[in-house]
Amino acid sequence: MPRNVKIVEVGPRDGLQNEKTLVSTDVKAALINRLSDAGFVNIEAASFVSPKWVPQMADGADVMARITRRPGTQYSVLTPNMKGFEAAVAAGAEEVVIFGAASEAFSQRNINCAIAESIARFEPVAAAAKEAGLRLRGSISCSLGCPYQGEVPVHSVADVVRRMRELGCDEIDIADTIGVGTPVKVQEVMRAAAAEFPIERLSGHFHDTYGQALPNILASLEVGVGIFHASVAGLGGCPYAKGATGNVATEDVLYMLHGMGLYTGIDLDDVVRAGDLISQAIGRSNNSRVGKALLTKWASGPN
Repeated sequence: MPRNVKIVEVGPRDGLQNEKTLVSTDVKAALINRLSDAGFVNIEAASFVSPKWVPQMADGADVMARITRRPGTQYSVLTPNMKGFEAAVAAGAEEVVIFGAASEAFSQRNINCAIAESIARFEPVAAAAKEAGLRLRGSISCSLGCPYQGEVPVHSVADVVRRMRELGCDEIDIADTIGVGTPVKVQEVMRAAAAEFPIERLSGHFHDTYGQALPNILASLEVGVGIFHASVAGLGGCPYAKGATGNVATEDVLYMLHGMGLYTGIDLDDVVRAGDLISQAIGRSNNSRVGKALLTKWASGPN
């Protein structure tokens, strides 16, 4: 089991993109700055996709311009095509993220093409990222199940991992987009992915729809995975998967990892305060159990 764990904070992008109420650029920048100060080494800050499809992310360039960059923190952006890549470079992104799916049905519904075609579309983006000296991360949706086709064969996940490896990805996310995975299946998928790509550069991206995200993180740790995605205050969801909740709350992940004696380099209390900030700013409940517990404890004063 890895003793040092990297947490990729995805709340500012994956979390906020599904909020129906538009969040101001100032609030997004303030959230990212709080998270930077908390000690994250990787934060998904923005997405350079068509505002027609994701209006919440239309201010990506402004967000990137307003944040205070912390030395040692990589600020990632989602880039589906060369137009998005060029915007990412102009905005000073250190890492670009491309995304595919392990499910043919999801790929067709999400980006209107087959898996093979979706990977081919990313070839110029991947080549340009390498030429520019940027980190390239690949994310594989529906690795544990699909809202349209149900079960996703393990070999399908491994095949997309291989394709993304061939694109030159530095890191690859195994994403349980609708949160249906359970520990034994997660370990099976992670082992299959590790046969195609170094396990130390695989990451787990678990949504918590069925309350399995923390057990799935523990199961992944047991087979050697040491990178996980989490979303402050449990922000997020998936517009293509009805009922799917956001990524597991960062506060809950940190509480578990720190309780296991694992090192993250992140200050839990600072993350709790960041989660409270964004929850109040957008007028929604805080979905982190740890966040709510600590906020209640702090409000009650000394015992």
